[in-house]
Amino acid sequence: MRIIDMSQPLFDGCPNCPEHPPVKSEILFDHDTVGWRLERITCANHTASHVDAPLHKIAGGASLDDIPLEKWVGPAVIADLRPCVVDQRFGPADLSPRLVGDLRDKIVLLCTGWGEKRAKTDEWLNHAPMVGAEGARWLVERGVRGVGIDYYSIGDATVHEILLSKGVWIVEELSFPAEVLALPQPIEFWSLPVNFRGHTGAFCRPVAVVR
Repeated sequence: MRIIDMSQPLFDGCPNCPEHPPVKSEILFDHDTVGWRLERITCANHTASHVDAPLHKIAGGASLDDIPLEKWVGPAVIADLRPCVVDQRFGPADLSPRLVGDLRDKIVLLCTGWGEKRAKTDEWLNHAPMVGAEGARWLVERGVRGVGIDYYSIGDATVHEILLSKGVWIVEELSFPAEVLALPQPIEFWSLPVNFRGHTGAFCRPVAVVR
């Protein structure tokens, strides 16, 4: 078995959603003072590679621990949407040629190329391509289980509501190594979140599993 990392790292000062607190990682204790090193991390739980549960947008929706672990693991299909342009919003015309066949209960992963641009630039922070409302409805109509993207947000508040209100979970801040894009589809995809009780989202380590 081979595991291919599809995550984005979390580190002090790493790029994140500008509406969230800046990411801070500081050494709290160190070897020369107490005999071990310990860091304190300050950030939102929707930072770096992470998943969104319905509660993130839907009042009374399912939290992380309401979702069985098996739901975060399964067959995934990748839509390579590159090259993308700034502020592009993906609709059915963008998705349907790249997502053919039965998508029911599958995880859809959208490669925009913006994962490779991850930096504190105006382009990355404010002008990334994302899913539009019609694209989100198209995905829901096809019964997908989850949707992922290589950016800190799948789309605006309306897009989150369309997906999460139908129980479609979201994984954000993916990376797409060349070896993942070369795999036969569907791939085996895992995005297990940290066990945060009652939370709207959590850090995860998304991977492709090759057996």
